[in-house]
This record gives sequence, C-alpha cells and structure tokens, in this order.
Amino acid sequence: MAEDEVVGKPGPFHVQTIRRLVALMSRHDLSEIDLSEGDLRIRLRRDLGKTLVRTSETPPPVLERAPASPPPATEAPQPAKTLIPIKSPTPGIFYAASGPGAESFVRVGSKVNHTTVVCIIEAMKIFNEIQAECSGVISQILVDNQQPVEYGQELFYVDPTG
Repeated sequence: MAEDEVVGKPGPFHVQTIRRLVALMSRHDLSEIDLSEGDLRIRLRRDLGKTLVRTSETPPPVLERAPASPPPATEAPQPAKTLIPIKSPTPGIFYAASGPGAESFVRVGSKVNHTTVVCIIEAMKIFNEIQAECSGVISQILVDNQQPVEYGQELFYVDPTG
C-alpha cells in the first residue's frame, strides 16, 4: 500500500490531484505549475498563445437566416435537439478502443448509459476509462483515435432522446 493511501491524502501523481491542478490552471489562467514533494516532482504546462489540440475535420455549424414568412400552418415546427457533450476530465491522449485492433468502445448510433465506457484518456502513463455519465445515443464523435485532448474538451455528443 502506498504511503499516500495510508495517510489518506493524494500525492502529486494521483489522478485527482492532477485534475485539480489542471482546473486551478484554467480557473486562474496559469501557464505552468511546478510542484515537488521529496524526490517526486510534477510540472504541468500549457501554452496560452497557441492551440495544441487538433480538432476534428467537422466544419462549424452554419447558422441559417429565418425565412421571411412563417411556414404554412399545416407544418408543425420541429424542436431543436439538445445534445449533451461528453468532455475530457483530464488532458491526455484519446483512445477510442482498449487496444490496437480492438473494437471501438462506441460508434455513432451506439446507445450509452451513465456507466458506459466511451473511451480511454492516457495521462502520464495512467489509462483512465471515461464513462458517458448520461443516457442516450452517440450522435457525434469529435476527436480521432490517438489524438491529444485538453481538459474540458468535448469528445462526444449524446442525443438523450435517441
């Protein structure tokens, strides 16, 4: 058992500690945090001047002008779908499957619930299974396999009505 587990406080390499540090960096617009405890050290950096993450080739949504006259009364307007984003809880590398050659955890059209594993994010050689934390159908996958992602970056959209 590690010393951190005995004392009850997370050490500098504990996933929760890293997540809190990343959130702190975002909240206070910090570009670097460098901590050490004994011979252990952690340094987190982010470049505020340029984007380090490649986005998918999905074009941004196009806003259309409303028609000049309302549609005929016989047509009921369709309500806009509200999609739920699944965001990365940590910076790291996105993996769509459990290993090379393995089937993807989810695809567009896959039904998910709160505990469905949708991907893995590797952060500092720690592989974190990411759960959907919502129910519905995957309507869009926003990142490519083995793509670097940032904290809070949207990875998937889920249609809760699907």
